Amino acid sequence: MKSLTLAFFSLILTSCAPPQSSSAGVYMLVDTSGTYREEIQKAQQIIRYTLSRLDAADTFAVARVDTGSFSEKDIVAKMTFEDRPSTVNRQKRLFAEQVEAFVNEAQSSAYTDITGGLLQAVEYLNEKEPGVKTVLIFSDLKEDLQDGYIRDIEFDLEGFDVIALNVTKLRSDNVDPREYLTRLAEWQTKVEKSGGRWRVINDLDGLEGLL
Repeated sequence: MKSLTLAFFSLILTSCAPPQSSSAGVYMLVDTSGTYREEIQKAQQIIRYTLSRLDAADTFAVARVDTGSFSEKDIVAKMTFEDRPSTVNRQKRLFAEQVEAFVNEAQSSAYTDITGGLLQAVEYLNEKEPGVKTVLIFSDLKEDLQDGYIRDIEFDLEGFDVIALNVTKLRSDNVDPREYLTRLAEWQTKVEKSGGRWRVINDLDGLEGLL
């Protein structure tokens, strides 16, 4: 009888537990430093693809990576899509227009605060509480901080997928490929040590089935 009672209460507690969200949350960081500004058209293609894959209740935000990226001011477009298809389509058009304006007006940044941008992405997605959390980083992954900026900070990336996109090789990488490989390895270690899952996609055809 005791075991039946425990099973009964266990069933009640399970049925009363809130359902786990199946929504997706995507935060994309776009590097605008140096010559990477010239790659921004590719970033726009990825944003359009991502928009086409998201649906009602999903969240999407795009932010620039510049001198100090741990800031809401660097978010150039953000949206949590509503339930009605007609409203979702209207929201996506508005989002695309905001991104278009950003692409046309973006200025090259002197510094690259990728860590600050990633911290902002984690904070934003944790606040939205989607079921699946993905951070896309469109960058060569070469971090260059202005004097005085401190980024020796621990992440909490449990439950996050962090995907580096279009990691172009710098001129110095052609001279010494170890620089490129070391850069990728250091970011992979940083993400996985913090509980996240890490991937690199340089062939943008590999985006198919990503979300």
